[in-house]
Amino acid sequence: MRILGITGGIGSGKSVVARVFETMGIPVYNTDLASKEISNSSQTVREQLSDKFGETIYKEGLLDRTMLALLVFSKPEYLKFVNSVIHPKVLFNFLKWKEQHTEKLFIGIETAVLFESGFDKWVDVSINIFAPIELRIQRVQKREGLDKRVILNRINNQCLDRERIHKADYTIVNDNQQAVLSQIENLIAKLQRC
Repeated sequence: MRILGITGGIGSGKSVVARVFETMGIPVYNTDLASKEISNSSQTVREQLSDKFGETIYKEGLLDRTMLALLVFSKPEYLKFVNSVIHPKVLFNFLKWKEQHTEKLFIGIETAVLFESGFDKWVDVSINIFAPIELRIQRVQKREGLDKRVILNRINNQCLDRERIHKADYTIVNDNQQAVLSQIENLIAKLQRC
């Protein structure tokens, strides 16, 4: 089994690429969905986040992700704290999930923070999804209705595109100009030969 790490900045199209992999029979673990589940179900995470940010960070038993995003993207130390609480639990959950797919030639893990979280140490191949910043902003505005300043703040709190491109083994360009499917098919064919 080879683990494919799928990464890219907000609005780059990681989820689109992950869905293509899944249609090709490659299961993909979504760290964003896992972190949402863990932040709502783990008593330890709930206590740590409530201790740091106050009881109002949870509303009706669920983490107020909008409030949390405003906090963590305003202060880098808050983001570092939240990541230190949630990332180890997500990694543990991923490793358990991985054991359910041992018969697969490839599995994937989709995460915006592959390199920042240290998850890259657990993958065999890192795949960066790249899209120009203006296109990323448009996608996020359409998807989430966020103000451009808020989106830029999130982008500026993530790894820079050039760093991700440099660190990744492969980059798929998702710029609405180049065909993403053929890039993925070529990459999988190449990996199958290696």
